[in-house]
Amino acid sequence: MRKTVRYPVKGANSLWQVYKTVSFWKVAKNFIIIQLARYTPFMSVKNWLYRTFLGMKVGEKTSFALMVMPDIMFPEKISVGRNTVIGFNTTILAHEYLIKEYRLGDVIIGDEVMVGANSLIMPGVTIGDGAIVSAGTMVHKDVPPGYFVGGNPMQVIYTKEQQAERWADDPIYGKKE
Repeated sequence: MRKTVRYPVKGANSLWQVYKTVSFWKVAKNFIIIQLARYTPFMSVKNWLYRTFLGMKVGEKTSFALMVMPDIMFPEKISVGRNTVIGFNTTILAHEYLIKEYRLGDVIIGDEVMVGANSLIMPGVTIGDGAIVSAGTMVHKDVPPGYFVGGNPMQVIYTKEQQAERWADDPIYGKKE
């Protein structure tokens, strides 16, 4: 189960009431910063923009590919570990606006995680260290460390132990002597 906090709303749906939940000026500033970062070809500049202006926690040597879309309303709820790759056009959400409520949840992505292109990471999800998320996956629940997951709905493709066995003889990912 995702770890989100639920906030009920009365009357119109929660998205209609969005500026009661987050400042218009915060969203406008975040939009500009995110658009700059989405097209910036320099990883260190992207990470600096995310850390400095959005309050995201981004580890050293982490790479956000072209067109990655972090949460525009609550980016400070996103934490990405060191030496992680977030693939092309991936969306990372820390909020969801529904009819009768909105939900907020921290997104924690560990160290040395690979997130494939066009994935969607939902609020309140933790992706463990060394995990692999295949392209086009909707991450709607936690991913244990070292697991390989994929699909929509997301399913386990290989456990950490199965991955180790598959890569045992691989010259790059296998065990080193």
